[in-house]
Amino acid sequence: MTTKRYLEIDSWGGVPIKAWIDGVSLEDEAAQQLRNVASLPVVGDWIAVMPDVHLGYGATVGSVIPTVKAVIPSAVGVDIGCGMIATRTTLRAEDLPDDLAAIRSDIERAVPHGASFGRGKRDRGSFGSAPKASLAAWSRMEAGWKRIVARHEKIKGGTPSHQLGTLGGGNHFIEICLDEEGSVWVMLHSGSRGIGNRIGQYFIALARDEMLRLNRRLPDRDLGYLEEGTEHFEDYVFAVEWAQDYARTNRDLMMAAVLGALHRHPALPPFQTREEAVNCHHNYVAREVHFGRELFVTRKGAVRAGEGELGIIPGSMGAKSFIVRGKGNAESFHSCSHGAGRLMSRTKAKKAFTLEQHAEATAGVECRKDQGVLDETPAAYKPIDAVMAAQSDLVDIVHTLKQVVCVKG
Repeated sequence: MTTKRYLEIDSWGGVPIKAWIDGVSLEDEAAQQLRNVASLPVVGDWIAVMPDVHLGYGATVGSVIPTVKAVIPSAVGVDIGCGMIATRTTLRAEDLPDDLAAIRSDIERAVPHGASFGRGKRDRGSFGSAPKASLAAWSRMEAGWKRIVARHEKIKGGTPSHQLGTLGGGNHFIEICLDEEGSVWVMLHSGSRGIGNRIGQYFIALARDEMLRLNRRLPDRDLGYLEEGTEHFEDYVFAVEWAQDYARTNRDLMMAAVLGALHRHPALPPFQTREEAVNCHHNYVAREVHFGRELFVTRKGAVRAGEGELGIIPGSMGAKSFIVRGKGNAESFHSCSHGAGRLMSRTKAKKAFTLEQHAEATAGVECRKDQGVLDETPAAYKPIDAVMAAQSDLVDIVHTLKQVVCVKG
């Protein structure tokens, strides 16, 4: 039986807000965002707040929002289906070369990452010519894509088939890690890329317009919702489920590409994967039954942690990460955090830290140490040990991972 660990935040008249934040910080702005969501008439019995909570777009990152016969597109966000995948290999720490720069370079060549902007420039974060694996995956998904854009032509654009199997930028990453026993793991973090962003932005605006049309007064204009039974609701649910499938497939393709690069690396011995990869979303919506009724559960920066279910909680690019097993805590709607959670905005982080501090914080990790990743420096995130302690009634730790290689976009 679990012990109650959550705190209750005053919702100012909305549904209760149960927060697993003992020992971690909560911004005033994030607390207000939570109250805004709690005041919506479609929100279920309460909101569950994870210890990595921080300010988000419309809804707070690190929140679990149950809704009744409605969905809130901004709560799902624009990186639909963003999540993690990790797999353990038969490689050992002693199998890795002392200098890991060549392995990092191999991974960077195998998986497009980052982005290029500007007229006439090809996006270096996508394939110029999509490989067979990406095209085969796209052939399975193309009919669904055509259905979406046939009804909502403004979403159309880009070449989604050429971003299947690509990382993106920001906080997305690929890592080679060691667990507590010295086993080598591959872990990566990414989502639905540009197409998820277009779907998210489009339906957030559409829900906003729907609220204006119905004269629904909202605490935040970006918290528009779509109600079950309406045309736009059905279209959004189909589109978001399609994007979540795209995101999961994207991670599978990248994992295969990284493992392929490691198999080809001359300094590594032959190896196999030792167990099935854990592949979990942390920005998504799903139909689930809780307390005897069907709800739409939106996890915005949260991982499903049903009893016995495996999940991944990464730290920053210089901190520990965890493979966890859910305890099925009903109060959290079977959820846990999706990471450490930001302590400050990217803009503030770039001003607060120096390259010397970043290099010190990532000592021992083969990774970028330039100005372009300063907003991802470990000190910009909450201490992962405090985050894990705050949710000890939500998950058990199965493996503790420490990265030795980190690829950022």
